[in-house]
Amino acid sequence: MDACTLGDLLDVVGGPALRLHTAPAGQAVPVTEAVLYDGRTPLPRLPGALLLAVGVRAAQAGPLVRAAAEAGLTGVVVRGPDGPVGEAEAHGVALLSVAEDAAWHQVHLLLASAIGARPATASDTGLGDLFALADAIAAGVGGATAIEDPRQRILAYSTVPGQAVDEDRRQGILGLQVPASAENTEQYRRLFAADRPVRLPALTGSDLPRLAMPVRAGGETLGSVWVIDGGSLAPDAEDTLVQGAATAALLLLRARAARELARHRGSDLLRRLLEGTTDAPTAAQRLGVTGPARVAAFVLDSTASVPDAERTALRLLDVVRLQCEARYGRHACVLVDGVVYAVLPAPGERHKSLAEDIVGRAGQALRVPVRAALGEVVPDAAGLADSRADADLVLRVLDPDLPVATVDEVRPRVTLLRLAEVMGERRELSAGAWRRVLAYDAENGTEYARTLVCWFDAGCDMAGAAKLLAVHPNTCRYRLKQLQQHAGVDLDDPDERLVLWLQLRALAGLSPATA
Repeated sequence: MDACTLGDLLDVVGGPALRLHTAPAGQAVPVTEAVLYDGRTPLPRLPGALLLAVGVRAAQAGPLVRAAAEAGLTGVVVRGPDGPVGEAEAHGVALLSVAEDAAWHQVHLLLASAIGARPATASDTGLGDLFALADAIAAGVGGATAIEDPRQRILAYSTVPGQAVDEDRRQGILGLQVPASAENTEQYRRLFAADRPVRLPALTGSDLPRLAMPVRAGGETLGSVWVIDGGSLAPDAEDTLVQGAATAALLLLRARAARELARHRGSDLLRRLLEGTTDAPTAAQRLGVTGPARVAAFVLDSTASVPDAERTALRLLDVVRLQCEARYGRHACVLVDGVVYAVLPAPGERHKSLAEDIVGRAGQALRVPVRAALGEVVPDAAGLADSRADADLVLRVLDPDLPVATVDEVRPRVTLLRLAEVMGERRELSAGAWRRVLAYDAENGTEYARTLVCWFDAGCDMAGAAKLLAVHPNTCRYRLKQLQQHAGVDLDDPDERLVLWLQLRALAGLSPATA
C-alpha cells in the first residue's frame, strides 16, 4: 500500500471535522502519523508527521509552525480558524484546523485511525495477498488450494506446478464459483459446523477428496479454504491448514476494511461534489465520473409509516448501489439526509427506466413506497451540484400518482415552486392585489380567487372559466366585476393580470384543480 498523503487524509476526514487552510507543498505530501505536541520537550524529527498543537492558541502558533518545518513535519493542526497561515506558507508547512470545542484525544484517534487505515488502491484490495497465501498453503500442505467466500465464490487459488486437480476445480476456477449441487450443499453444511479441518470424500468417481477448513473471525464465518487430496498431503497438513485459515481471516478482514473505508471515502467525496464544496475535476477523476451525467435522487415516501427510517434508508442505499453497479459497474452513490443520490452517466435515454426499475425493486424489498427524481443532464462533473438541485426540486413535486419523473417532465411545477420561494423572500414580489382578493374571500365567503384562477387558466375566456367552475358564464362575469370593485383589481391591465396569476398560482398555491 502506498503511503497516505495529505489529500487521502482530507478525503476521509475532511469537511467539518478537519479543515485545510494552506498546503504550500501540495496535497500529495506524505502523512505518516499524528503526534500530540508536548511543550516540555523539543520536537523530534518526524518527517511526514502531523503535529497537533495541544495547549497552543491558534493565533499564537507561529513559532510552533517554524519548529515543525525545521523538524521535517508535514503540517500542524490547530484548534480554531485563526491560525498562522502566513507563517505556514512561508515555511512550506500545511496548516489545518479543527473546531474550537474539539477534544484533542478524539482528534488524535480520528487522524491516527484514518492514516493507519487508508483506503486501498484498486490494485491493493488484499486479493494479491490471498493468491500468495493460497500458494503458500498448497506448498505446505501438499495439495492444490482454493480460498472461498461464504457464498462459495472463489477469491484465490494456488498455481503450484505438479499438484493434482480435478474437473470440479477446473470449472470452479473458470467461473470463479463453486459448481452448485446437492452433494456440495451437504459438504458445506458439515464444514461450517466444524471448528477443525474436515476431510470430505470425492463427490463423483472422477473427482478427488478434499481437506477443508472454515475461515472465521470473532465467530463470524468469512469463508473457507479447500485443499485437494491427491494422495500426497503432508503429515502435518491439518495443522498447516489451521494456520493458513487464521492468516486468511486476517487478510479477508483487512480487505473488507479497505473496501469499506474506500466506500466511505468515495461517499464523502461524492457528497462534497454534489454540494459544490470540492474541486470538481479532481473529485470526478477519483470517483471515475467522466463526461455528461445526471443526478438521480431516491427517497422513501414520506407519507408511509416506516418504523426504522434510518436503517431502511441504508437498505435503500444498498438497493440503489447494487442496481447501478449491475448497469454501470463501479458506481458513485451516497446517502445524504435520508436521500440516496446516484450519478448516472450519459446517454440519459434509459435513466428513467432504470429509476422506475429501482423504485419497483426497492418498494418490494423494503415494503415501503419509494420515489425517484432525475435532474438535468450536465456536460461534466462541475454541473452535478446543479443537477442535484434539480433532483431535489423534483422530489418535492412528486406524489403517489407520479412516483418517478425527470426535471423536464415537471418543469412547470418546479418552476412555479422556485418562483414561489423567490417571491416569498422578497417583499416587493409578494405584495399586491392577490392578498386583498384572498382577504375579501375570507371575510365575505366569496370565491373570487378561485374564479380568477379559472379565468386566467382558460385564457381569459368567460365560457372556458365557467366550464371549469361549473357555473353560468354570467356568474363568472358578475364575480369578476364585483372583484374589481371591492378588491381594487384592474383586469384590463395585462401586466396586472400576469402578476396576479403568478402570485395566486405560486404564492397562494391555487390552480383550477385546487382552487
